[in-house]
Amino acid sequence: MRDDAVWPLRIALLTHSVNPRGGVVHVLELARALHTMGHLPTVLAPAMAGQRMFREVPHALALVPAGPAPTQLVDLVGQRIGEFKSHLVEMLAKQAFDVFHAHDGIGGNALADLADAGVIDGFMRTVHHLDPFDDARLAHWQARSVRGASQVLCVSRMWRDALRRDFGIDAWQVANGVDLARFTPRGDGRDKPLAARLGLRPGAPLFLCVGGIEARKNTLRILEAYAAIHAQQPRAQLVIAGGASLLDHSAYAADCHALIAQHALKVGPGRSVVLTGALADDDMPALFRLADALVMPSLREGFGLVVLESLASGTPVVASGIPPFTEYLDDTVAAGHAVYADPQDTDSVAAAMRRAAEPERAARLALATPEVCLRHAWPHSAARHVALYRAHRALQARPAPAAAAH
Repeated sequence: MRDDAVWPLRIALLTHSVNPRGGVVHVLELARALHTMGHLPTVLAPAMAGQRMFREVPHALALVPAGPAPTQLVDLVGQRIGEFKSHLVEMLAKQAFDVFHAHDGIGGNALADLADAGVIDGFMRTVHHLDPFDDARLAHWQARSVRGASQVLCVSRMWRDALRRDFGIDAWQVANGVDLARFTPRGDGRDKPLAARLGLRPGAPLFLCVGGIEARKNTLRILEAYAAIHAQQPRAQLVIAGGASLLDHSAYAADCHALIAQHALKVGPGRSVVLTGALADDDMPALFRLADALVMPSLREGFGLVVLESLASGTPVVASGIPPFTEYLDDTVAAGHAVYADPQDTDSVAAAMRRAAEPERAARLALATPEVCLRHAWPHSAARHVALYRAHRALQARPAPAAAAH
């Protein structure tokens, strides 16, 4: 008889994209740590023809065949749910999983459909963050992916409190992590070529934003703050990296480009504002090292994984002085490695950017890895997940209580 206390677990981890978004990175890092522990994770992600996962992985990867993306988000989400469900049914005819773990509403709804049909016993759902949808179907799918789960996890106390308040759910908190072998202050052969390719100016303050242009990332205020700095330091540069997303940010992006034009800022490699789009995954550690400060005054965030990656790379951080950042960054702020900003106040963001880019902050970071990075390690997160997976399996295996006699 199988002993679940020691047997490797077969874990299906569902994520919504093959692009380097925070939730996708979380899934891949978790899967890698689980694989290193001897478990058998399989990451499932939708991929259109010609697409592949943005990084190589050591564990099983199942790319879910995805059709061309419809114009409307609600149609895209509905299509992806159906594609996930169909692919899982085919997979389950050939292999079994001990745990099904969704990290977004798309995978969560596919698993909820399979659970309702009796194809699987139940599933787990990690909430990285929840979005305010105006479309009733999108809002319904998001809520169903949470309420339909057998067990809900989340990445910060803020979202644990929100789940209790809005859904009446007591979620388990699991931490994000950082790969300290990958993100380090020590430069390598990629730093100089990347700087040359992007036209980064030596000796000028370089501010970095990761995640592309989004209202949630507060890009308009970042641009306003940067424009104020640029007026005094014309060689300063702002790099906005990444940005592949299921959500449509085109209207907000248009506002940002209008603001750039209003301040007569030039865009492009070697210019004041550098929009990189999606970068090769191997470029990211070098980009963090090249920056003088990571700027992340988000209005809403799940955890802020890139904060840890930046600090581990020796680069100070500007973060919103609100949860979830205040849950784990207070000692880092006290040490001078990070600076809080009021995300609603452009002047506060600009002042924090100036302070974070002071050379002595990076010099202090180069001396030792911040304690916050040492506390957040993917092996610790994976071990916590394994304990919750085994508890979930034990709960699913319990016989249903007998019906009361009438």
